[in-house]
Amino acid sequence: MPDFGLLLTLFFEFFKTGLFALGGGLATIPFLYEMMEKYHWFSQQDLMNMIAVSESTPGPMGVNMATYVGFHASGNSIIGALTTTIGLVAPSVIIICIIARMLEQFRDSHWVQDIFYGLRPAVSAMIASAGIGVLIATLFPQTVNLTGISWIHLGLFVLFFIIAMSYKKLHPILLICICAALGVILKL
Repeated sequence: MPDFGLLLTLFFEFFKTGLFALGGGLATIPFLYEMMEKYHWFSQQDLMNMIAVSESTPGPMGVNMATYVGFHASGNSIIGALTTTIGLVAPSVIIICIIARMLEQFRDSHWVQDIFYGLRPAVSAMIASAGIGVLIATLFPQTVNLTGISWIHLGLFVLFFIIAMSYKKLHPILLICICAALGVILKL
């Protein structure tokens, strides 16, 4: 049985993440970086693996990563996985219930529409920040100089970017499967 204090910390951290990570799974990545540095529940390599696996498996990316962190941080405990998953999802459920009750009154309110319009740049910035962080961590695994760049990762990124842009009708799941297979074969 995991420590109650640890479970409470896991719940609080993922509740906070669920409350402020607007924009989906990629928006949770900056919060995960903060947890990684503050609590050392997982390494940067673990985080990169979580992102890769969460992107290629069914289900919401943020929930997949929260479940993994809870399971891993609590000593491979299902209770830890459930704690983090509930912590991440709870703010959304609470907010949706509140909004659903109030929606009829404010559906046509210009204030509400303006607030959501104003949130768009913030969400875009969080997702862009996460994407840039993942790109830098992938291309520069050790240092941020050209001698430490992973040329294999960069070459594969450019190759698959060109393929994805050239063949727009190519199904994304096929690209994910090919990249996953290459990652396993090349041990990336």
